[in-house]
Amino acid sequence: MLELHGITKHYGARKVLDDVGFDVSPGRLTGFVGGNGAGKTTTMRIVLGVLAKDSGEVLLGGSPVTTADRRRFGYMPEERGLYPKMKVLEHIVYLARLHGFEKGDAATRATALLEELGLGERLHDNVETLSLGNQQRAQIAAALVHDPEVLILDEPFSGLDPLAVDVVAGVLQARAALGTSVIFSSHQLDVVERLCDDLVIIAGGTIRAAGPRDDLRAQHSTHRYELVSSGDAGWLRAEAGVEVVDFDGGYAVFDVDGDATAQRVLRRAVEQGDVASFAPQHPTLAQIFKEVIQ
Repeated sequence: MLELHGITKHYGARKVLDDVGFDVSPGRLTGFVGGNGAGKTTTMRIVLGVLAKDSGEVLLGGSPVTTADRRRFGYMPEERGLYPKMKVLEHIVYLARLHGFEKGDAATRATALLEELGLGERLHDNVETLSLGNQQRAQIAAALVHDPEVLILDEPFSGLDPLAVDVVAGVLQARAALGTSVIFSSHQLDVVERLCDDLVIIAGGTIRAAGPRDDLRAQHSTHRYELVSSGDAGWLRAEAGVEVVDFDGGYAVFDVDGDATAQRVLRRAVEQGDVASFAPQHPTLAQIFKEVIQ
């Protein structure tokens, strides 16, 4: 497990990270979200040893992260970092060789990874001839080619079309399933919500929320319910303790003043006609984000 405890960082008199702490667990995808300037990239660079922290600890397996540990990390920066004149396969093989793989093994794993990322037909093209989205895929391959124990990605879905997002998401999920600790930042909250097991929200250099996605959604849930029935749900408007938010015949979204009211509404809905569904509505990540950063 990768652990951050009490990380602080100043640029001159300005404190950009203030007591930042969270965990990135093996076999799980952790989404790291925040606005521009919130501290995401600075945090990642401290984990990687690119920036020095002012105080705090970065631990791997309970011990301080060493230079040797960081060789088992994979990193994809937000900025393009590939050599534009090199061929795609040649480039990824070169990076695998830098990690100590023999030429044949490096070529095999680089080819398989690029094909998995949908670049099988572009192996022998120069990097500079690729679209921005395909360059992004190649950069992800560069971060993955040595099978890292910890994978850190800064905006991996930037510039990708929806099909490419699905491809990359599948690759990351497959790596997590093998036990890799994966953390990535993204401004695409819908992708983060769909993909991640755990979430970390940062704003103004402080962690505003962190934990399993479903736990955070439950913590920030309101007493809002959705009813779908075969009858007319207009009777809800006259129910005590109920405020209708959306209504269309047998469909209604409404707030209640407590669990007892919700149970009373459910009993009456059953009496009124066939109930197709009755369930609490959980907030989206975008809603949670807006709530915790205010």
